[in-house]
Amino acid sequence: MTRSLRSRLVVSAAGFAALFVLALVPALERVFDQTLEQVVQQRLAADASTLIGAASVVDGQLVMPEQMPDEEFNLPEAKLLGYVYDAEGRVIWHSRSTTDEELHYLPFYAGNRIDFLRIRDRHGNEYYVYDVEVRLSGEQGLPLSFVTMLPTSEFGGLQQDFSQRLRLWLGGGLLVLLGMLWLALTWSLGSLRGVRRELQEIESGGREHLSDQHPRELSRLTQSLNRLIDSERLQRTRYRDSLADLAHSLKTPLAVLQTVVENLRAQPAGREQARILRDQIERMSQQIDYQLQRASLRRSGLVRHSAALRPLAGKLGEALGKVYRDKDVKLQLDMPENTRLPIEEGALLELLGNLLENAYRLCLSRIRVSARTLPGGWEIWVEDDGPGVPEDQRERVIGRGERLDASHPGQGIGLAVVRDIIESYGGSLSLDASPLGGAAFRVWLPGDARPAKGRAL
Repeated sequence: MTRSLRSRLVVSAAGFAALFVLALVPALERVFDQTLEQVVQQRLAADASTLIGAASVVDGQLVMPEQMPDEEFNLPEAKLLGYVYDAEGRVIWHSRSTTDEELHYLPFYAGNRIDFLRIRDRHGNEYYVYDVEVRLSGEQGLPLSFVTMLPTSEFGGLQQDFSQRLRLWLGGGLLVLLGMLWLALTWSLGSLRGVRRELQEIESGGREHLSDQHPRELSRLTQSLNRLIDSERLQRTRYRDSLADLAHSLKTPLAVLQTVVENLRAQPAGREQARILRDQIERMSQQIDYQLQRASLRRSGLVRHSAALRPLAGKLGEALGKVYRDKDVKLQLDMPENTRLPIEEGALLELLGNLLENAYRLCLSRIRVSARTLPGGWEIWVEDDGPGVPEDQRERVIGRGERLDASHPGQGIGLAVVRDIIESYGGSLSLDASPLGGAAFRVWLPGDARPAKGRAL
């Protein structure tokens, strides 16, 4: 089913219009047939009047002239037929045009009666019949039925031509109507397209609010959306401010505790307690950092972000290269120059930073970051040539609180943050073996972003 409102309206309107036209065609054909019958009746009535005007009664007998005023009665090949019946239903006169006809019609004489009907001959040919009953020479005169006939086949071509023209004109009119309807709907739905365009600009950060240049029917919707956007932004600002205040308020107690630890370490009897206290302080600090990062990097519900992957990866690689300068790590970026991922830049920086930090710490000399688009989203790989991770340990490593390198202290907060960021965008994180020899982290992010053409390193 189509998802376009304009297409739905056009299709539904076209369906109703087509049904209306289909119902209109037989109705108009019936009207045409009725009009045609009225015209035929009037003509046959005029021809019957011609017969009545030409008839006379002599000594109680009907007398008709040899040549009728209407030449069609005189021609054997003519289609106009004329008969005169007596009160007993016997033909007492017929025109020369009836010479080859085999019709058996009996008038229903009841006095001063006019009938218009259709009959068929023995061969199935149909005729219009006009029968008028009169008395010649007054009320005491001879009661007779004057009958005129025309074959319906004389008007078959006219009816067929009318039906063809009717269907042609109605079909053409329907197409014109649909075209006009399409243009009218395109113009009428322009406001909805304007709202959609402004929403896309808001999602991409190009504008702050929906404008008020919309029809009255959409004003309630745009005002509600603007209030929702303002509420979301205000809530995110307050949330981040609260997190910043929380982080600042916890730093001072932790610093005091760290000072106490240093004082304990200076005393021989308190070294073991100082070590335990220091480990717990470090654990608390890491957990606070993790929760702050996890909460602050959730994506917005209305604003759709995108971030350039290659510049961020290059900057992170440059910074980490200085930290691990003794390894002389070669970072390979395998992606188009203008690759943009459907993710907030801060979230991408945190995600990629944690994965690259692990790669730099565990690699020997090579790291590769690659990205490619797939149906429905993006696939990003961070690989290294380090010792790798055994297959039976991969699920545990990407679980909460696990580390790639157990020889270094810490609680594996980085990978937990990475996983939470990815899951907040509806993506997934997995760990595999890299062709380089070490670990390969695969990140899947859903979205409709597409890479620009560029040259990969």
